[in-house]
Order: sequence, then C-alpha cells, then structure tokens
Amino acid sequence: MMFHILCLVAMSAMSSACSFGNGTCKGVTLVSRSEWGARPPKEVVSIPMPVKMVFIHHTAMDYCTNISTCSEQMRKIQNFHMDDRGWFDIGYNYLVGEDGRVYEGRGWNREGAHTKGYNRDAVAISVMGDFSDRLPNKKALDAVNNLIVCGIKQNNITKDYLLYGHRNVRETACPGDKFYELIKTWPHFYLNKQGVDTIIG
Repeated sequence: MMFHILCLVAMSAMSSACSFGNGTCKGVTLVSRSEWGARPPKEVVSIPMPVKMVFIHHTAMDYCTNISTCSEQMRKIQNFHMDDRGWFDIGYNYLVGEDGRVYEGRGWNREGAHTKGYNRDAVAISVMGDFSDRLPNKKALDAVNNLIVCGIKQNNITKDYLLYGHRNVRETACPGDKFYELIKTWPHFYLNKQGVDTIIG
C-alpha cells in the first residue's frame, strides 16, 4: 500500500512539525513534491517497509539556505536524474536543505535510485550541497536526524537500522569527507560492507 504523505507546510521557519502517514513528526518541516514543483515520475515502484538500512548522501551540487533556492535545487536535481541519467524520478527518498527543511523526493516506500544494489532495501537521505570540505549546518543535521526518528516512529525504518554513507558500498566521495567523518560518530553507523550483504542475504 502506497503511503500518501500529507503536510501543509508553513512557508516560514516557524513550522516545526509535519504529518507523515498517521502521526506527527516533531522537528520535521516537510516540503511536498507539489510545493517544490516536482515533475510527475515516469514510474512508481513500491518497496516493503520497514527498511533495515539508511544511506546518507550529499548532492555535490549547490548549497541552499531558503525554500526558494532549495526548491530550485530540487528541480535541477530531478531534471538531471530524469533527463541525463534516465531514471524514473529524482533518485533520493528525501533531501535536506540548510534551511532546515526536508524536501520530499520519492517518499518512504518508493524504490529509489540512490545506492545501486540497495535501492529496494534502504532509504536515502541526501543533503543538498558538497560536504567534502565542510559540514552541513546545524539546521540540516538536525533535520536529517529528526527525519530518521520520524521514520522509526512511523514504522518505515526498523529500530535496529544500520546507517551507512554512500561510499561504504560504492567507489564514490559521497557524502563528502567532512560529512562522512561526522556520520561515523552517529548511533547505528555500521562500517562493514559485508554486514550489508548479510542483511540483504
């Protein structure tokens, strides 16, 4: 069953909670696909929930610090993923801007195109910008962590989930050196790639 995420987002930073499914997630301000101007997907493929893995990415594109520039980035990323890479839609499940907002990508239970080999077994959260030489700001980091808590609360992510950077399973700089060093200190981070293979089994 497809989850339909409903959220009326105040366009000011005052909004601090957003409804996902049947509950409210504290500290998450969601910008829906319609609000950032998404194109319709070419195809939608659902995945079983809850997932056991969360992958952290960065877009390695421009930074954004308000809803206008972040929405513009979302449209650029979606166009790149759909037109240049030939994907069904924007690749990530959710993206986060340095305005502290969470931008809806494919949503919780749609198969993404974010981490080859793991798209049916994980969700991906990507922070907009290049975090090779600096960290995302506190607003963005809080939003990422609050979104994970939300996913657990809504039974979209298992309580014993494993957290990975994109580079743990592919030859890539993603999610950037600085950001990767930070997520290695977060609860649930799991370095061993073999552990990913074992989970998928």
